[in-house]
Amino acid sequence: MSVAAPAAVSTPSRIAQFYALTKPRVVQLIVFCALIGMVLAVPGLPSASQLGLMALACAGVWLVAGAAAAFNCIVEQGIDAKMKRTAWRPTAKGQLSNAQTLLFSAVLCGAGSALLYFWVNPLTMWLTFATFVGYAVIYTVILKPLTPQNIVIGGASGAMPPVLGWAAMTNDVGPEALILFLIIFLWTPPHFWALALYRVEDYRKSGLPMLPVTHGNEFTRLQVFLYTLILFAGCLMPFVYGMSSWIYLAAAVVLSAGFCGYGFALWRNYSDALARKTFRFSLIHLSALFAALLVDHYVL
Repeated sequence: MSVAAPAAVSTPSRIAQFYALTKPRVVQLIVFCALIGMVLAVPGLPSASQLGLMALACAGVWLVAGAAAAFNCIVEQGIDAKMKRTAWRPTAKGQLSNAQTLLFSAVLCGAGSALLYFWVNPLTMWLTFATFVGYAVIYTVILKPLTPQNIVIGGASGAMPPVLGWAAMTNDVGPEALILFLIIFLWTPPHFWALALYRVEDYRKSGLPMLPVTHGNEFTRLQVFLYTLILFAGCLMPFVYGMSSWIYLAAAVVLSAGFCGYGFALWRNYSDALARKTFRFSLIHLSALFAALLVDHYVL
């Protein structure tokens, strides 16, 4: 009895594998935050030409961010294979080779950089490329396996999207963009440490020195709570500086108080379920906060 040869991987399936390398949900949030920076940099409603520039900038940022995510999959292939959260990735499962992934990353980075340089402005291209290097090399290769403060230091790369958006529209980096950077920078540690708390065994198996592994559950919970308090203060900066009004302020107070509430509850009475809820709320917090900035910008 003859055995049929394994079917070749179909084109749509292969495309889906390459698409998965870009970490679509993460990149969507990056582009959203960049878009907020673009919109806030333009007084009033954007013109048709400005809308076109925004579309080009979003495409360029998406391409470079996707390239960084794909490169990350190469570096962390062995680690990803040990963790339930990431074992499905095509590189971890051996569906795509390192050479294929590296070529894909290089093509995306080159295309995105060229788009930003020639059709947006060189400043945005260089800032975006620096963000690529900061995330894919400095954070992933150096900081992540070296120190439990990897998320804090490496958070600078993740906080860059609104700065990129602002630079795309103004060819400059203003204080407003730096305030948006500060908010995401302060948001990153409690967001990721909440995840690390209920994924601690995965991180322990991977060998990564995440804070719950190196300093324990209780210390990490305290850090999450303290960071939510500092973040609360940071979220008030757009109102204090005068770049937003009471609409944003009301949303910032409610959302930040909610995040602090989750942080306090997590500190005082830990459970994996509560850590998951805290992680999910952190995503709601950032998205809704920036959406409130957008509403505030157009309403008042």
